[in-house]
Amino acid sequence: MDRRTLLLALGCLPAWRALGAEAASEEPERPAVTFAPVLPGLTLAFPADHGAHPGFRTEWWYATGWLTLPDGSPLGFQATFFRVRTGIGETNPSAFAPRQLMLAHAAIADPRLGRLRHDQRAARVGFGRAGFETGRTHAWIGDWHLEQTDDLYRAEVRGEGFAYALTLVPEGPPLLNGAAGFSTKAPDQRHASYYYSRPQLRVSGSVTLEGRPQAVTGLAWLDHEWSSEILPDGAQGWDWVGLNLDDGGALMAFRLRGQDDQALWSAASFRPAGGSAQVWPPEAIAFEPLRHWTSPRTGIAYPVAWRVRVGDRLLQLQPLMDDQELDSRRSTGAVYWEGAVRVNEDGPQVGRDIGWGYLEMTGYGERIRVG
Repeated sequence: MDRRTLLLALGCLPAWRALGAEAASEEPERPAVTFAPVLPGLTLAFPADHGAHPGFRTEWWYATGWLTLPDGSPLGFQATFFRVRTGIGETNPSAFAPRQLMLAHAAIADPRLGRLRHDQRAARVGFGRAGFETGRTHAWIGDWHLEQTDDLYRAEVRGEGFAYALTLVPEGPPLLNGAAGFSTKAPDQRHASYYYSRPQLRVSGSVTLEGRPQAVTGLAWLDHEWSSEILPDGAQGWDWVGLNLDDGGALMAFRLRGQDDQALWSAASFRPAGGSAQVWPPEAIAFEPLRHWTSPRTGIAYPVAWRVRVGDRLLQLQPLMDDQELDSRRSTGAVYWEGAVRVNEDGPQVGRDIGWGYLEMTGYGERIRVG
């Protein structure tokens, strides 16, 4: 879903302000910038649409998944790269003008530690320090990379206290969310993004914790989304899940919440193993919180266990561990919960794992601020 537009659009980033301040002072009367629009009816084309779309305001590639260590212990991982067209310096010939920024978040969820190991980066594009490619997925900041070769992905991160080098191999074509990749966020179609997912990614590679590299295998999910619009008025935050089911199916679902915690808009896509995707309308989707956890660092209470209804199917989500709060105030300016979850079938068989995935929740502290 277009869950990060609120974080990134319209200059809400501390990194945007810091990196852009010098160029902005040089352009006291810069002209208004027209960002590329998201319009219905566009046919996404691959492999070209795996790459960057620099005419749009915001874009991200977002990989999450479950990993297994040699002793059978589970880990969760996240690698997210953001591209932001700032609207600053577009008429400035200086190579230092921050026309495009790259930001990145990375994390490892380790139940033995009981909280996330995470890190973040931000840099203006240029001079080889940070950048992106069109035509294929390749986004980087320094030695952090998410890169596509043919139809596999490579994620490499060296963070504070952890590192990983992972290969992600798709088992099927992209899952187009919404109307063939046109994903609306409100009744007004102006609030939309282009959005597809790569579920059921087979993972292999290594994770380094406390200086000790270990081989891992696992299953991951990758989202790629781009847009130029902010979310609708009254949106407090969102809840999103990307779930890989053991039978080979894949489910993406989200809801936007208002200040009263009620859904403003919802959507879901489900693809059975070897089948065609089904898209669900807002009235077919419901998120019901089952249990809350309160962060000892921020005091924010998050609903970390959920019952999710999509059509006539009920699922329960249980976290790998409660403390998967990620503080990104040095980059995107937000504190959010991003974590690995187990999927159970709700009803008589509850408690039996039928899949694995990731849950993201924003806006449970203060409302995401834009501007």
